[in-house]
Amino acid sequence: MDFPLPGRPGVPLDEGHLRRLRERPLVPVVLASGHHALLVTRHADVRTVLSDDRFSREAWAGGTLFARTPASLALAAGDPPTHTRRRRAVQARFTARRAEADRPRVEALAERLLDEMEACGPPADLIARFATPLPYAVICDMLAVPTRDLGLLLPWVSAMMSAGRFPAGEVEAAHEGMHGYFADRLAERRAKPGTDLLSALVTSSGLSDEEIVVFGYGLLAAGGETTSNFLAACVLELVSRPGLAARLRADPSLIPAAVEEFLRWVWFAGTGGRPHVVLADVELAGTTLPRGEVVVPLTDAANRDPAAFPDPDEFDPGRAPNPHAGFGHGRHMCLGAAHARVELQVAIAALLRRFGDLSLAVDPGRLEWRDRMFVRGVWELPVTWSPGTAR
Repeated sequence: MDFPLPGRPGVPLDEGHLRRLRERPLVPVVLASGHHALLVTRHADVRTVLSDDRFSREAWAGGTLFARTPASLALAAGDPPTHTRRRRAVQARFTARRAEADRPRVEALAERLLDEMEACGPPADLIARFATPLPYAVICDMLAVPTRDLGLLLPWVSAMMSAGRFPAGEVEAAHEGMHGYFADRLAERRAKPGTDLLSALVTSSGLSDEEIVVFGYGLLAAGGETTSNFLAACVLELVSRPGLAARLRADPSLIPAAVEEFLRWVWFAGTGGRPHVVLADVELAGTTLPRGEVVVPLTDAANRDPAAFPDPDEFDPGRAPNPHAGFGHGRHMCLGAAHARVELQVAIAALLRRFGDLSLAVDPGRLEWRDRMFVRGVWELPVTWSPGTAR
């Protein structure tokens, strides 16, 4: 079987793919690079790969499964102790406490964006008007990057996050452009430090200039692109399940649990993440894997594992406990998980409160899905509502 899996429309993991992935815990595949690997599909085994030092990201030399270069993935592709040093330099800014402290600003931003969307009237592209500007404004504020520069930066992010969609020359130009942009921001912070995250990295992190530059555009892409597309997927699922929107609108206290279920439910990783190399013979899923074996932990499959989730093929907004792997697991768990949770909770609550009859403005079959991209989703999400009913 070839991997990544063929892209298909739909928010949840395609049922045909799911059936094949459930046939065995280790699925032999051929990666786009031509390398042979094993997909790890079960929840417990995926968590083992993501947390056991015998599985190395750094040892993988076959290239990334999407257009980001290995050099641009200094945090995501590293192993301890280098990874530990780099993550420690920034993790204090991404705690749950800091995310909660930022919640009022995120709420104010969400209301302003929805004011603007409502004023323009339906229909509206929810991605362009809300799902993209909300998380990107948050991460731009952290980095003190002007949001007016997003017109320049976002096309670069898209090219760097492609998995075969963009030509090599365009991808290379995007890397060069992004690197140059953040090198310029670094020079500005050295000349005049501020209170932003880049300034903090310049003045007290002990990181090299190259590491700070890579952190800068890595955080921009991770903080914006992932949350933007995930939020759009959540909204698409909400408008496709009228009973779900009504239930959450009637009881907003369910929204945090619903966000966790979305994190379990959404088929999000177009490429399945980073390959890991086995550093020493290890037993996994009842099989002894030899040193040098390559495995790819597939969190989307793990999130539908019947051994970890009762009724895994049912969307349950009140599911508890919910040990999903939507943010990964172990040392590489998403750095911005707490902020993403806050942004998703705020965005969904604001949309449900503001638009009582939000719905798709086009037939679902006309949506253009993000094929051959690292992050799944749709390029545009046209929505409509009855003017005068927003509140």
